[in-house]
Amino acid sequence: MSQGEQQFFAVVNHEEQYSIWPEGKALPGGWSEAFGPAGKEACLDYIEKTWTDMRPLSLRQHMAATASS
Repeated sequence: MSQGEQQFFAVVNHEEQYSIWPEGKALPGGWSEAFGPAGKEACLDYIEKTWTDMRPLSLRQHMAATASS
């Protein structure tokens, strides 16, 4: 990492959806840090490996409940 390179966090919301967020900036409501601080590419790599199902959590839960009834 070069000196002065912007650092980020991988953040997650209540629906288990991910994004990146710049270090030093207040997180919006409903989001929490999941990884970092790290460079942008490291955060994006983390998200790619972690967020394997793009469906929101509520949809996954609804589909699971519907399938089991």
